[in-house]
Amino acid sequence: MDKVIVKVRGEQTGADGETNAVEVVAEGRHYYKNGMHYVLYDDHMADESISTMLKIEPDRLHLTRSGAVTQEQHFANGMESTSEYVTPLGSLTLSVRTRNMEISYGTVSGEIRVDYAMAINGMWQSDNSLSISISPEASEVGRLN
Repeated sequence: MDKVIVKVRGEQTGADGETNAVEVVAEGRHYYKNGMHYVLYDDHMADESISTMLKIEPDRLHLTRSGAVTQEQHFANGMESTSEYVTPLGSLTLSVRTRNMEISYGTVSGEIRVDYAMAINGMWQSDNSLSISISPEASEVGRLN
């Protein structure tokens, strides 16, 4: 596995027109198997840790989270996917409709941009964007290039 740095920026714009942003930078691991890139990293929410796996195909992104929350989201241009978002306080039905997605991925590093609408329990919640940047960790750059 290759050591990588994962930078994630998510933005949500709700009915009030206000945009909220969240940014995460984490150390992670990357490997390539059966034509897909896998990126694993831990996201820390309050005092809880959430293991996140990105499965990246040329035209699809699968995001799986486990730990303090359990969640799966699948993105592909024009696709809608529905899953359960499970927290210690209960679960919600989460639907995402991918409006636009661009994936540019090399051997180890890449960029992903997804614009999507999100509904919770069948009701539109927000318009969202997700930007993910994956790059080799500094100690790996010489070995991977």
